[in-house]
Formats: sequence, structure tokens, C-alpha cells
Amino acid sequence: MNSLWPKRLLEDLVDPQRPITYGVVKPGDEQPPEGVRLIRGGDVLNGRINRELRTIAPDVSDQYRRTLLRGGELVMSLVGNPGAVAVVPPDLAGSNLARQVGLIALQPFAEARYVMYSLMAPDGKNALTARTKGSVQQVINLADLRRVPISLPPLSTQRRIASILGAYDDLIEVNRRRIAVLEEMARRLFEEWFVHFRFPGCGAGLTDGELPSGWSLVPLEQMLVLQRGFDLPSAARGAGAHPVIAASGVHGTHSEFRVRGPGVVTGRSGTLGTVNLVHQDFWPLNTTLYVREFRRASPAYALHLLRHLKLGAHGGGAAVPTLNRNHVHALKVPCAPPELIAQFEQHAMTTLVTAYNLERQNSRLAESRDLLLPRLISGDRTVTTAERELEPVA
Repeated sequence: MNSLWPKRLLEDLVDPQRPITYGVVKPGDEQPPEGVRLIRGGDVLNGRINRELRTIAPDVSDQYRRTLLRGGELVMSLVGNPGAVAVVPPDLAGSNLARQVGLIALQPFAEARYVMYSLMAPDGKNALTARTKGSVQQVINLADLRRVPISLPPLSTQRRIASILGAYDDLIEVNRRRIAVLEEMARRLFEEWFVHFRFPGCGAGLTDGELPSGWSLVPLEQMLVLQRGFDLPSAARGAGAHPVIAASGVHGTHSEFRVRGPGVVTGRSGTLGTVNLVHQDFWPLNTTLYVREFRRASPAYALHLLRHLKLGAHGGGAAVPTLNRNHVHALKVPCAPPELIAQFEQHAMTTLVTAYNLERQNSRLAESRDLLLPRLISGDRTVTTAERELEPVA
């Protein structure tokens, strides 16, 4: 898409005292608690920086003072997630970068969030993709990154565009935090009632290994039945809205489904230990096990029960980890009275449905933002019109 604004090379937007470069080459194995936080390639994704960062020794960081962050710079993953870019928030000032991350410290006439969105727009992505190197692991070369063209409107317009697109991302982030809180509420309720046995009317404390009155220890198969998923080659998938579930989670969509939602799915081969609640009708792939029959367990209860069992630790296979459903079925689990499970299901499923609805809202917000992004960056959509359209969304 052609831009109405003049184009400048990315290197021309950068502070000449802080050229585009990469960070620490050999961070070492030491991770001191009071060390310097280190941003690696995998820590940059979807316009955000992971906050659970490893650390490096201060003397190692001092050797790479060129990439010590002040806050407000752009950082780009050069390896792993090549092209993923984010603005450094103020609270990460003093952190450093790994070799797999590039520093882009802009001059005052270039708004960092605007340049970030420019690099995330189709033209920016295409320019970066054309410059990735390597047949197996894609890598962005710094010399090529410096030559990426950026459409540059006046600074006031840059800020207005960044504000519009940022409003969508802010709403998405608020929803993400709400989703995390809701999911944590359901998890803690399960642990309180069914792990620590602190449920309504539980009475006096129990000794170690003792079950509450009316409870029993039963094989998992008495609670639910797991079944292997179904083959579905990528070439056989049709356009549709039914999620296709792989061992690691959602893996596209299909025009048909094999299981009615809500359902529970976990990895059978490859990725083990991930357990997902699927609200829609869905197609579980043959790398998964899905709950074919909810016997004493119900969907929200089954989700947390399987997560609590840490199924990844029960896998076999040297080359490709595999979960045998017969072994899992034999695991002994505490079985609560049906009325307590039903009470939990009512509370937890209400919470999880609210989280699911927020996820759907986020998908719509992201879709709207992604449609608007290239049109704003190119000047095809006026900023005033976009600001007016944003008002009902915000």
C-alpha cells in the first residue's frame, strides 16, 4: 500500500549516539537475584515484553553499556520471533539486551509507538520478511534492518495514530488482565475445595492423608473417560469456525467438528501437560486426548482436575513424549460428593465463560486494529475519521 507521506530509512530516524545494534553476546549461566534484567528474543512478542526476565551479572552487563535501556526505545527480536517489536516501558529502564535483540533508539521527531506500529503493519512486515536470513532459523540482519523504509508524517500525526492504535491495545491488555484474574479465581477455588478440603461445611480439620466424610479415592476413569482425537491433515481442512485443537492448543479452524463443546482436551503426543477448556464445538487432532465422557466430573471440574494431575510428568517415549490414556485412567484421585462438584461447576463455569467472552472481545478488537493499522500508516484513512470511530469502542 503506497503511503501519502515521505519515506525515511529506519537508520535515519535513530539517535546517532545510539545506533541500531544488538546486545550481550555471552550472558553466562549466572542469574544473580540482584542482577541486571536481560531481554531475549523470545521475550518480545505482540508489541509487549515479557516481565519474567532472567538476570545477568552487573559486570557482564557493563561490557555492553551500548544497549542499556533508558525506557522509550524500541527493541526487536532478531531471532526466534524475527520482527517482533515493542516499546520499552519505563519500569524496564536499566535492563539490557541479549544478542538476539536489536536496539532502536529513536530521535525526538519519531514517535516510538508510531514506528512500532509501522513495523507491525503489512508493509513493515513484508520489508522485514524480505530481509530475513537463514533456511531453518530465520534471522534479521542489522544492516538490512537499518534499510527498512518508514512512512513518516508530522510528529503530531504520528502521535495521534499511535494513540488510536494504542487505545485498541490498551483495551486488549485490560481484558487480558481480567481473563488472568478470572482464571486464577477458578483455579484457587478448585484447590481450596478439592485439594486443601476447605469447602463449604467441611467441618473440623483433617489429618494428613485423610479424606473428608463422604469422599473416596477412585481411579480417574470413574470420573471421566479420555479418548484419542481424530486425524485431519491440513490439506483437508475447510473454511469454518470450529476450532481445531492440537496438543499445544488451538491450531486453526475447520468447517466440521467431531466433539460438542464445552469439552476438555490435553496433549497426547509431543506437547504434554497442557489442558484446555474448549467452549465451542471442536475437532481434536490425533495428537490429543479429549474427554469423551464426563462421568462424575463436569467440564470445569475436569479441566482443573487434569491440570492438577500435571499430566506432563506421566508421559513416556524417548524421542517423542507420549501420554498413555490407560495409565492416566488408573491414577487415583479424590472423588467429592456430586452436589459439591455441581456447586463448584456452577461457580467456576460462570467465571470461565466470562473469561471466554473477554477473549472473543479481544479477537474482535485485534481484528479491528489490524484492519485499521495499514490504512492509518499509509494515510488512506484520515486520523480524524479513525478517532471518531474509536469513541464507541473505547
